[in-house]
Amino acid sequence: MKPLWKTAPPAPTGTAFEPGSRHDVVIVGAGLTGLSTAVMLTRAGLDVAVLEAGEIAQLASGGNTGKLSLLQGQRLAEIRRHHPASLVQAYVDSNRAGMDWLTAFADGASVPYLLRTDHSYAQGPDGIESVNAQHRAAREAGLATRLLDLDERRRMPVPMSAAVALDRQVTIDPELITQALAAEFLAGGGTLHTGIRVTGARVLGDPHVRTAHGPVFAAHIVLATGSAILDRGLYFSKTSGMRSYCVSFRVPGEVPAETFLSVDGPTRSIRPVSVGDGPADMAQLIVGGNGHPVGRSDGETAAIDDLVAWTQEHFPGAVETHRWSAQDYQSHNQIPFVGSLPRGLGRIRVATGYAKWGLSNAPAAALRLTSEILGEKWSERPRWMTRIGTRLTQPADLAKGAQEGLKVGAAATKGWVDAERTAVPVPRPAEGEGVVANRAGLPVGVSTVGGVTRAVDAVCPHLGGVLTWNDAECSWDCPLHASRFAPDGTRIEGPALSDLKALPREGSR
Repeated sequence: MKPLWKTAPPAPTGTAFEPGSRHDVVIVGAGLTGLSTAVMLTRAGLDVAVLEAGEIAQLASGGNTGKLSLLQGQRLAEIRRHHPASLVQAYVDSNRAGMDWLTAFADGASVPYLLRTDHSYAQGPDGIESVNAQHRAAREAGLATRLLDLDERRRMPVPMSAAVALDRQVTIDPELITQALAAEFLAGGGTLHTGIRVTGARVLGDPHVRTAHGPVFAAHIVLATGSAILDRGLYFSKTSGMRSYCVSFRVPGEVPAETFLSVDGPTRSIRPVSVGDGPADMAQLIVGGNGHPVGRSDGETAAIDDLVAWTQEHFPGAVETHRWSAQDYQSHNQIPFVGSLPRGLGRIRVATGYAKWGLSNAPAAALRLTSEILGEKWSERPRWMTRIGTRLTQPADLAKGAQEGLKVGAAATKGWVDAERTAVPVPRPAEGEGVVANRAGLPVGVSTVGGVTRAVDAVCPHLGGVLTWNDAECSWDCPLHASRFAPDGTRIEGPALSDLKALPREGSR
């Protein structure tokens, strides 16, 4: 499954790895957060190295819809429900700062983008109050939102019971902007290593990150990896990993000129694509939604097929061109975690919990990380930085964390119980299918992909969750904390740091 944005061959990967090299800052992850931070620090004169396990924008940064909006569905109302207006204001201001920085960078790098009106809308009457709450929270935070009247809603491309709109939001090609960030970083003297997986970090003595190819030393370390790859601070338990799906279509006639995101379920996101904000040689439409916690789904392929059916119902003649999914993390207290990692002695920093709004939250996080690394005083920083950086945990945050903890515990128990029910040997899975069975008391994952049947240890090396098979992406996914692995056991993403152990094919017949 390849995103619409990744139709061209990948750009140059950077420089050859030099074990033992020394830099001012090492950044782990070459997505929007890592590369925005790298560009800012390089502009400030620091020696920066970026290490990436895959390619540039390999995961979330290259798999989003390219919508950059301050409206963000019902996000502002969700934050306001449990937090004071001042924190919602700080969140909006941080995202505005991120948007302003990214669009200014795009202007300087000649990366095209378009300004469109974004909408949060209700598909049915049950979502009307959510739209109204979003409008109230947005207006309270200074956004010039407006509610659509009946005549305006009737002109919209899909049925709406209510809708709130915000003008002059942005659509952009996420792959193109990320590649432009990498190009400036390299041109400014930065060091970029792709295909190098970081497996740990040490701050005592001579601070460095560890890789299979040797260490890299730096005074400051930034983890821009989606989920923090170090367990210090227990961020894996303070965030939830979510997968959501996108399908692009060629649509006869005109596509909508505006963007839309439903506030009620099942989630529907609508984003037009043109030559001004994407790689299309003709108008296309991206429809996304049907998100779910990683590893906890009734069927990933079914979720995508549902998006296709919905689109063809509302846009007759729509023809699918690409389908893909992406993973993002939402913090239990609704606000991204950005800043120093506990027990990191002020040398390791992290950014996570964007809740699918990385195009604005990533550069906002980069602004804060850069300010901290450069040693700017709190009094010199924008007010939104200090407000977010000094927020207090609310009872609702603890309650949500507790609820997620119960779900994780239930998923852990279910995985082990289900594995006990099926013993090896099992029938050889059909192409694209996988099954978890029990061998001598241990779960084994058996799958067939590309005509090759493989068996791997089906226990996540992070905290022992039994993996589930993702039938859309042919991956083993952990329902506990969202680690993912390829059919051969190679780690893809998440808090797990090691691959799955490959096993002999005794598990199928």
